[in-house]
Amino acid sequence: MKHSTLLAKIENDMDRFTIAEKKVAAYILKHAEMVPNMTTKELSKRAGASEASVVRFCKTIGINSFTAFKMALVRDLIRSDMNVSDFSVIHKQDTPYDMFQKVLYHNKTAIEEMTTTLEKKELEKAIEAILGTKQIIFYGVGGSFAVCMDACHKFQKIGYQSALHADFHLMLPVVSNMKKGEVLVAISVSGSTKEVLDMVRFAKKKEVTVIAITNMAKSPLYKEADIKLCTPTIEQDFRVGNMASRIMQLTLIDTLYISVFNRIGHSIMDRFNEIREEVLKSRR
Repeated sequence: MKHSTLLAKIENDMDRFTIAEKKVAAYILKHAEMVPNMTTKELSKRAGASEASVVRFCKTIGINSFTAFKMALVRDLIRSDMNVSDFSVIHKQDTPYDMFQKVLYHNKTAIEEMTTTLEKKELEKAIEAILGTKQIIFYGVGGSFAVCMDACHKFQKIGYQSALHADFHLMLPVVSNMKKGEVLVAISVSGSTKEVLDMVRFAKKKEVTVIAITNMAKSPLYKEADIKLCTPTIEQDFRVGNMASRIMQLTLIDTLYISVFNRIGHSIMDRFNEIREEVLKSRR
């Protein structure tokens, strides 16, 4: 079985545990699939430790109770088995519907885990920054560019000046003409894409407010940004495609969009309805 994030953490932290906690950890590592169906008493008996040691073990790894630990373990075990973002997927003979279930779970888990990385204050700061300007520019490359296209379209609909180019050189004059307080949203899963980092550093020279949508772990973009909207690390750098990461990015864009619309919607409804009328005409 491929180790889940939680099991890998336990293995890496073995030196931190007491002798009794090591017994609990060793049993869990060897029999992870059985643990979610056990009580504290059953695990302590099989591991050769006290029930108190089981509880202390959970707290040592940062989880408040054995029940919460079992829930986290189940989630990680299922996610490990249902991983569709790395190349192990070619070794599994799944039906299309089985694959649909795995993709569904993979994406759903990614969105749910965003609650552990997205800081409420950073999100509020992002909304206030956008409300304080009329220009918001989006920049990302590769898979993140598709998310930028969606974001640019959404904010243009509610009256924001926005522009988008996949080419770094075409984006430079756009950012060059930005003013202090205007917003650049930089999107990168790893946060280490050179073009994105160079654009962010150029924007900061113009005193543009930089909002980053990126992973929290080891992201240079995280350090460069004024406001950080963080996503969990779900996919490896070497992956089949940015599936769950794209879903998380789009979720954050939708959150920014609907939050701003909630604040200014009453003042732009006439223009919004005008756009909709033209769209309806094009369908006839």
